[in-house]
Amino acid sequence: MALQKAAIMVTRGNNVTEKIDVLFNPTEYSIETSNEFSWDTVPGLSQPIAYFISGAVPTLTMDLFFDTYEKGTDVRAHTQKVAKLLDVDKDLHAPPLCKFVWGSLQFKGVLEQVTQKYTMFLDSGIPVRATLGVTFKAVASVKEQYQNIPRQSADRTKQKTVKQGDQLWRIAAEEYENPGLWREIAKANRIDDPTRLEPGSVLKIPRLH
Repeated sequence: MALQKAAIMVTRGNNVTEKIDVLFNPTEYSIETSNEFSWDTVPGLSQPIAYFISGAVPTLTMDLFFDTYEKGTDVRAHTQKVAKLLDVDKDLHAPPLCKFVWGSLQFKGVLEQVTQKYTMFLDSGIPVRATLGVTFKAVASVKEQYQNIPRQSADRTKQKTVKQGDQLWRIAAEEYENPGLWREIAKANRIDDPTRLEPGSVLKIPRLH
């Protein structure tokens, strides 16, 4: 099987405007994902109740190795291309989006952090070997995130009695497994102020279509 070279594809708008070749494929990489929860204490229960808030931003970290000793050229000609991804683009007013591509790995996001370590030099002081510790943070639009969330509709209209401390987003999380659907409940019950729910009132939990 042919060796597949890793690369960083830089995008501006919807177009790939630059390809940064990685001289040596990484020996390993780490992808970190996590979730954020709210933990509410309920009197009479032995442990708090967990409410899902959102997922944290996935993070890709790795070390990239660069060596130009045999060519006798400045290794910074390669490393600075990566480091410059931290710079604010004058047209975007933000650092550009990029995608780290290596075989089946297609990680879309922004470069968040770079640590540059130079370990070999010519007699003139020009660096010819470097290791870059890079951290990418995933970026996804609202549309892309909704497309990736599995949708399950409630099978029938329900009713729920409001308890002290209830909030619409928590009710939506319990009924639909998606706190972002609280607007459906507010709309069905003609609620103008979702932060004010009357304890003892009965809410209609509509079926999702």
